[in-house]
Amino acid sequence: MKIKFSRRRFLTTSAGALGAIAMPHLSRAADRPAVTHGVQSGDVTFDGGVVWARTDRPAQMLVEVATTESFKDARALPPIAALPESDFTAKMLVDNLPGGQDIFYRVRFRDLSHTGIEGEPVVGRFRTAPADRRDVSFVWGGDVAGQGWGINPDDGGMVTFAAMRKHRPDFLLHSGDTIYADGVIPAEVKLADGNIWKNVTIPEKAKVAETLDEYRAAHKYNFTDDNVRAFNAEVPIFVQWDDHEVTNNWSQSKDLPATYKVRDISLLAARAGRAFHEMYPMRESINEPGRIYRQISYGPHLDVFVLDERSYRGGNGANLETEYGPASYFLGPEQMAWLKRGLLNSRATWKVIASDMPLSLIVYDDATNKKGSEAFAQGDGPARGRELEIADILRFIKMAPIKNTVWLTADVHYAAAHYYDPNKAQFQDFEPFWEFVSGPLHAGTFGPNELDNTFGPEVRFIKAPGLDKQNLPPSAGMQFFGHVKIDGASGQMIVTLRDRADVALWSTTLDPKLA
Repeated sequence: MKIKFSRRRFLTTSAGALGAIAMPHLSRAADRPAVTHGVQSGDVTFDGGVVWARTDRPAQMLVEVATTESFKDARALPPIAALPESDFTAKMLVDNLPGGQDIFYRVRFRDLSHTGIEGEPVVGRFRTAPADRRDVSFVWGGDVAGQGWGINPDDGGMVTFAAMRKHRPDFLLHSGDTIYADGVIPAEVKLADGNIWKNVTIPEKAKVAETLDEYRAAHKYNFTDDNVRAFNAEVPIFVQWDDHEVTNNWSQSKDLPATYKVRDISLLAARAGRAFHEMYPMRESINEPGRIYRQISYGPHLDVFVLDERSYRGGNGANLETEYGPASYFLGPEQMAWLKRGLLNSRATWKVIASDMPLSLIVYDDATNKKGSEAFAQGDGPARGRELEIADILRFIKMAPIKNTVWLTADVHYAAAHYYDPNKAQFQDFEPFWEFVSGPLHAGTFGPNELDNTFGPEVRFIKAPGLDKQNLPPSAGMQFFGHVKIDGASGQMIVTLRDRADVALWSTTLDPKLA
């Protein structure tokens, strides 16, 4: 089959690196531009996806794409530049590919000042979404390198990524907290049993991130893990962000702690957002540069609605308003309207709503004093504050009507399955639905959180350490991810919650409702 390829260019837009290297005149073959942090692909649909890589100097990214692992039918695409302004990252949207096809790509860099010098290629792969009703499989989770638990070679590194990779999923839905920009990674942490956890360290992670380079470095730190790089080369990512890409529980009302010299939360968020977009293979919005919320269609059975519950929210106050307004914004009116349109127009069997925060688990802005609201939940009772948006969405889904919606989330650092029953709820104008919680992928394990009865959630499964054993290290084994399989023939969705040893902890099968 002859395949046509075209590409649009998406260059990241920032400056610096782990060190922008001033290169002398290159005369040795060994002095070649390298792929420094592996390769990634992302936002894959039926006809293509985004390919990402980073190098160590001003260079051109050269990409070849093929439908065979031998690259017998490879097509070389026009080069794009990787410059200091983008931290030497580059990403390319490769489209017009065949649906339901394994795609192999090969990335290398050519020195921009010495075009006869090229680096070694690195190979990756992804599978385009099916045009027909074949099986679909994906994993999800969040929370990476948090609470001081970094890369420990003695513990095998970020082991959960190796466990997820074994399933050969079509993609990873990353539910946010991709980094902990506000968290230090020390060289050693003393464990409760007296043993020592030993982290790989870098200078930038010795303090909270404030500069653009420090935010960049936090992302690149994760990419130095062997498990993560191997996973990224084989599994596309659908990424969203939460708070720790900037700082803990950030909103416009954030009062930064004394560890910060930069006191402007908007400036920190802008730097963090720029680094985030540089470091992941996202399809970029022309209408709103830097936008994170988007719809990704992955075949006839699945549409994924990736939300942004951070950029448009009001302040993390009490959030007890009874009428909807700016103080109770969480998604905000524009994103709410977009989500309703997308759900209404979707013809996919399943509509997965990727929420970076759970709907009914209470997350305090001030956890020590149990004050303020960080998430949707405002406590038992009728819908108030940010819950007004959820009530509006759930009512819309019922009235449209829209079938087969499932909510996937992370954030709270434990695994759970919640069934929402209007007969048990304070707000009852909705159809029953499921919410599944997974994570952390590699961070401290916490929980369980208090549950809010506004929307009638029932805990069908939970695995959390208990309130007397918080911030367990990854070596304790309580690292979790979710795995979703959609059967191509029947449309059934099987959701399984797993730990980092790949043990299936709990599973349920959901039958699709026919229109």
